[in-house]
Amino acid sequence: MIEKFFTPLTSLFLIAIFFLFNGLIQPRMASWRVDFSQGDQYTLSKGTKQTLGELAEPVDLTFVYSRTLGQDFPVIRAYAQRVRELLQTYENVGGRQLHLVEIDPSPFSTAEDEALAAGISALPTGSGDPIYFGLIGRNAVDDELVIPFLDPEREATLEYDLTRLIARLDNPKPATIGIITDLQNFQGTGTETDYFVLREIAASYTVEPIAPDFLTIPDNVDILLVAHAADLTNRQTYLIDQFILEKGRALILVDPASKAAAAAGGVFSTSNGLTRSDLGALGEAWGINLLTEAVADATHALPIGVEENGSVIEMGQPLFIGLPRALMSSDDLVTAPLSLTLNLGAPGALQAFPPDGVTFSTLVRTDDAPSFIDPERASVDMPPQDVLRAYEAEDGYLVIGGRLSGILPTAFADGPPLADLPDDPVEAELLDLANAELTNHLTQSVQPAEIIILADADMLDDGFYIDPRSGNPAGDNATFILNALDNLAGGDALTNLRSRSPNQRPMNRIDRMRDIAQRQFFAEQVELEDRLASAQARLEQLQANGIEQGFFSGDLEADLSPEERTELAALRQSVIETRSSLRDIERNFRRDIDGLVGSLRFINIWGGPLMLALLGFLVWFRQKRRLG
Repeated sequence: MIEKFFTPLTSLFLIAIFFLFNGLIQPRMASWRVDFSQGDQYTLSKGTKQTLGELAEPVDLTFVYSRTLGQDFPVIRAYAQRVRELLQTYENVGGRQLHLVEIDPSPFSTAEDEALAAGISALPTGSGDPIYFGLIGRNAVDDELVIPFLDPEREATLEYDLTRLIARLDNPKPATIGIITDLQNFQGTGTETDYFVLREIAASYTVEPIAPDFLTIPDNVDILLVAHAADLTNRQTYLIDQFILEKGRALILVDPASKAAAAAGGVFSTSNGLTRSDLGALGEAWGINLLTEAVADATHALPIGVEENGSVIEMGQPLFIGLPRALMSSDDLVTAPLSLTLNLGAPGALQAFPPDGVTFSTLVRTDDAPSFIDPERASVDMPPQDVLRAYEAEDGYLVIGGRLSGILPTAFADGPPLADLPDDPVEAELLDLANAELTNHLTQSVQPAEIIILADADMLDDGFYIDPRSGNPAGDNATFILNALDNLAGGDALTNLRSRSPNQRPMNRIDRMRDIAQRQFFAEQVELEDRLASAQARLEQLQANGIEQGFFSGDLEADLSPEERTELAALRQSVIETRSSLRDIERNFRRDIDGLVGSLRFINIWGGPLMLALLGFLVWFRQKRRLG
């Protein structure tokens, strides 16, 4: 009786286990994985996990991807799968606070209307229908942020871009950027008369201009942006010191020879020293020194118009440097996404000897063999010819910008420097009140600080990177500043999140095969191609002669001499044989690679079944021996 019901009961039990596993256990295990990829491509960073684990409000993500059209674009199709898998991992880690849906905006559908209304880019295709590939994020109060196009070339910063979007939706209040500067066009709130980069900052953040004669730093400031503050008092330097020790986020631009300051309507000049700004006492405490001279780099000189013999010619100005992507850090999220040049004007060089527990990493550097130039001459209009005459190449590169991280010491170990009260009673009362507030003196950072330092302030000037005809950026100056502020505004989770190398990996074995085959067949291929070109040239010459004599109205060979007919036949045979030999070389060139591809296909298709068959045979053979 028991044997009668054994098979159906066992089947029902297995079916129940199957549905139980898929319905209850499998979703809970969806985020479990073992990552064997190089660089842990499929493992979320600690910063991302921290951001997802601390979500205060629900966040909805809508992945917009045209699946059908995407099949015709292998790069987008592969990258879409990568994005989808990463977003599913985000959803598993985020739990109930993160909800993911995917829509396929087919033409004239409600999904397409939703994508267009949100601002997803409609990329044209050859079929006439656009392809959509982006992300929409919404929070509980209907704030919306969009990545219009998930560019495969930005794969190195994909995790950062996604985490930053989620972090902004979770905390939609923009950070307040306090700006201390002596540059006139950087002292506003982002109006039309201000620098382009300031207008861009104002579009994403709350800008808090701080007057050059400031007595306090407002409490609402989250990030301090100090751009060529050339005449700070000890007390002002102390206020900056204490802000950084407390809040730990600052972007500082210093300059040994600011051309923008020198040209500001006579307000600044080399005589009063205000073309130079440095870190002062802060740099001494942090171990960061701005060298006194300006830097020229002839390798990456930007072109300018120079008058010569009554005409204007284009010539490279070594003091105006367009640093390419190769001279920026690929591991830091401030510089990793940049694609255009970073245009600088007579920048300086940084030397770093940070104290114990503090690290300095290079973000931007010159090429090898730069030169130092006298800063007073560099801050005025120094012709390129004069720069080249003064050029003395250094051995190696110079550091232009970097990131300082860690627990920083105060630059004022003896406490706050209190200024003497001025004669004006109103100013004296204000200063007296400000002095009374300086009670909580910090001797080191409350939290690990992140300071981004760049030895050039002229890069803020529109003239260095804005195309005057179109008004669009021709360099990544503004993007660098915005990336730095985005990174600093993200808190510990985002500032500790670094870019990752792209997921696409080179096939090293195939590349080696291709190199070996190329060395073996290249010489023979070149010889055959030369022989084919010569034969075809002679054949065309004979045909051209025939055309000139009117031969092609009938049979060409009938009107040629016996020698020409013999040569023509030999040329035709030579062309056929040479083309055949070239095809053989191409086949031989790919022989080993095709063999490897065939082996991999065999393993992928038949490897599993053969292993199971072998395992079954071994089990059967063992049972047979045991029974026999």
